[in-house]
Amino acid sequence: MDAQLIAFIGVAAGMVALPGADFTVVVRNALASRTAGLATALGVAAGLLVHTALAVAGLAAVLVTLPVLFRTVQLLGGAYVLYLGISALYALRRRSGQGEEEAAEDGSGRSAPREFGRALRQGFLTNALNPKAPVLFLSLLPQFVPHGQPPLPRTLLLAAVVVVLALIWFPAVALLVDRLGRWLRRPRTARAIEGGSGVALTGLGLALVTGPLLR
Repeated sequence: MDAQLIAFIGVAAGMVALPGADFTVVVRNALASRTAGLATALGVAAGLLVHTALAVAGLAAVLVTLPVLFRTVQLLGGAYVLYLGISALYALRRRSGQGEEEAAEDGSGRSAPREFGRALRQGFLTNALNPKAPVLFLSLLPQFVPHGQPPLPRTLLLAAVVVVLALIWFPAVALLVDRLGRWLRRPRTARAIEGGSGVALTGLGLALVTGPLLR
């Protein structure tokens, strides 16, 4: 039995499940609909696929060693997360000024393909523009490559594990939120979750935009 692989699965599972911008966006969109939640989850997994592919190719090392490029990614990621947070707070304020029936009608007019594509894009960009991911994968993956083994096949396996875990965890979160939808979509509860997610995303975005270079 590969003890190092088992240990990596545990570490990677904790990393994937750690609440952050990905989790917040999945929950927020799953409250809108099951389709939006699952699409966001798939987008997050696709973003992780980008990061793991970069780590395997060694491009993450280039990104980390070039401060200007790294800072650019950090600013883009922070700006996008900040945009999502402000959008959530604006949507909450707009709904607060409408009747519940009006708010429901506004959400029902969006076609399923458009909703799916929009949510998929949000999940992907939220994860792909996360500046912490290249550093994390670059420092984590080599630690679980056994001495004497060819690094490429092992790194590919570890990268695949991360993506598979994301494909399990985030859709499960989306389905759970949808399953609890009757309670979570009650006006007071929905407003609290929408407001909380908006504040969380805004705070994360501001921390990335205004914070020091993440190294």
